[in-house]
Amino acid sequence: MEWWAYAIMAACLLVGVLVGYLVRKHIAESKIGKAEETVKRLYEEAEKKAEEIQKEKLLEAKEETIRIRSEADKEIRDRRAEVQRTERRLFQREESLDKKLETVEAREQAMNKRLAEIDRIEDEINEMHRQTAAELERVSGMTAEEAKAILIESVEQDARHDAAVLLRDIEQKTKEEAEKRARNIVSLAIQRCAADQVAEATVSVVALPNDEMKGRIIGREGRNIRALETATGVDLIIDDTPEAVILSSFDPVRREIARISLEKLIMDGRIHPARIEEMVEKAKKEVDTQIREAGEAAVLEVGVHGIHHELVRYLGRMRYRTSYGQNVLRHSIEVAHLAGIMAAELGANVTLAKRAGLLHDIGKSIDHEVEGSHVQIGADLAKKYRENAQVIHCIMAHHGDVEATSIEAVLVQAADAISAARPGARRETLETYIKRLEKLEEIANSYDGVDSSYAIQAGREIRIIVKPEKISDTDTVLVAREIAKRIENELEYPGQIKVNVIRETRTTDYAK
Repeated sequence: MEWWAYAIMAACLLVGVLVGYLVRKHIAESKIGKAEETVKRLYEEAEKKAEEIQKEKLLEAKEETIRIRSEADKEIRDRRAEVQRTERRLFQREESLDKKLETVEAREQAMNKRLAEIDRIEDEINEMHRQTAAELERVSGMTAEEAKAILIESVEQDARHDAAVLLRDIEQKTKEEAEKRARNIVSLAIQRCAADQVAEATVSVVALPNDEMKGRIIGREGRNIRALETATGVDLIIDDTPEAVILSSFDPVRREIARISLEKLIMDGRIHPARIEEMVEKAKKEVDTQIREAGEAAVLEVGVHGIHHELVRYLGRMRYRTSYGQNVLRHSIEVAHLAGIMAAELGANVTLAKRAGLLHDIGKSIDHEVEGSHVQIGADLAKKYRENAQVIHCIMAHHGDVEATSIEAVLVQAADAISAARPGARRETLETYIKRLEKLEEIANSYDGVDSSYAIQAGREIRIIVKPEKISDTDTVLVAREIAKRIENELEYPGQIKVNVIRETRTTDYAK
């Protein structure tokens, strides 16, 4: 292709581009003009709407201002009215108080006048009383003090009589109301508590196969018996009693060790100091095992838990301790059962009652080693091994050393008395028994108006016959109570003693 053709094509292309540019510029300018007109129109419409909205908001604000002002005015009027009503009420109340004050002042003046009149009348009465007393002294020939003494004596006699009658009535009513319930609870507890009627006694006599064994026990120059007494701390009494050796010691555990050792030596046949020491050691271990097993068995039988193991050992030691012939460990178990049953019937703490009943005589396990009463020793042991404070109180109160402050303490007292007082539970020496009978009759006969007295039923009852001309029916109540109090304070005895005062008047005549 020629060069001029290329030039023509380039010129045409250039003319086309120029024409296209001019056309597009015209179209764009026309669109911009339309857009500017649209924007202007929209702006004008927006200004109009803004002016309308502004007018509406101003109108609403004015209306809200008017409403708030109206409500505020109304509230102010209401409060002003309330203040006015309150002022009127206060004014009325003030007027009322003024009137009452005037009335009170008037009454006070009247009262002062009456008090003055009363003082004047009282002075006149005192003067009249003085004159009357002087006249009475002159007429009767007695001073006021003498007349007062006679009057007091008369009033005292009447008061004693009334007190005796009232006491008898109260006791009768109390017995009628409480006896049936108490009898049911105690009888139920006794029935449900299975216990031996006669407890085992500590063995203190060892039987021998023959009298020749006595010489072997004594040994050459008494070396065997000395070794046995030294090792056990028990006195051996070898006398004319046929085929028997008596063991004597205040410590029941040592006595049991000596008994077991001696029986083993007799069975073995080899009796010499070295063998004696060996047998005593074996017996100690055996007794220690028996003590531990007895304590654990007692705790298991009663059903209490958490007792310190040392207290359990002290319980086991009571297996070899007796009181008036009654085994102390069996007695403690029985008291625990009785106290628990009665606590269940009364809705008290059964566990606490059983625990206190089992431990109440724990002091008897070492009362031969430690000074003091078994009550104090037992309380000290319980404190030492961190026993419950209520249990310690029950131990302290079971013999009345301190006043019982809980129902469980009272139940332990009752269970202890029931266990000790039932027939066959305890026995006494003849000497103690006779002394108690004599002391009972001595206390009864010391009262003025007692004719005679008789201690009966093994010292569990005393019958007192009084002189009917000196003691009335109502006075017998006071006499019985006073004698019972003296017996409680001056005597020591198991169970309880019944005081029976008898008054009888007999009139005899003959027809001739």
